[in-house]
Amino acid sequence: MSLRYALIALLTGRPMTGYDISKSFSRSVSHVWHAPDSQIYPELNRMERDGLLISVEVPWGKKGTKKEYHVTDTGLADFRAWMESPLVPQRQRDPAYLKAAYFDFADPKAVREQLRQQRTYWEEQLRMLEGTRATLVDRSHPTLAARLAKLDEREAELAVRFKVYAYDGLIAHARTELAWIADGFALLDELYDS
Repeated sequence: MSLRYALIALLTGRPMTGYDISKSFSRSVSHVWHAPDSQIYPELNRMERDGLLISVEVPWGKKGTKKEYHVTDTGLADFRAWMESPLVPQRQRDPAYLKAAYFDFADPKAVREQLRQQRTYWEEQLRMLEGTRATLVDRSHPTLAARLAKLDEREAELAVRFKVYAYDGLIAHARTELAWIADGFALLDELYDS
């Protein structure tokens, strides 16, 4: 259900075609809620059917058209209701931690390789998150800039500050993962290289 709210959040900036939504989603919302195109397009159709969005045919190419999605008043009301409802914490489901609990079944070389892959992933994530945060702070992020153009200065300040707050949490999480991975390498050294 959160995918629909992620899509509404994205569309609060400006109306977009499915293609534009997919591109913008991967540059912003997917950092907090991942969804492939195979989930996005059907959800847009369901949201339109449910009255949360309307679509307008817009020219595309020489003779074609595309659907451009707009959030309806019902969609905004539903989004606000969701935003104000209590958040139910989700239980952990991370295969990296499940595997770590049973590394004793694996060859230490395989464990090191898995830790190296995880480290590479989280280093890349951290760079991307820090770069995105910088574009939020200077207000140059394209998705944010489109939304800010419609807001007064106080509303813009709130939008920027809360987005930066979310990215600060994501950055802290990435750093925690990297520290945990470093601890894994240290544990392997202690258990197998001494």
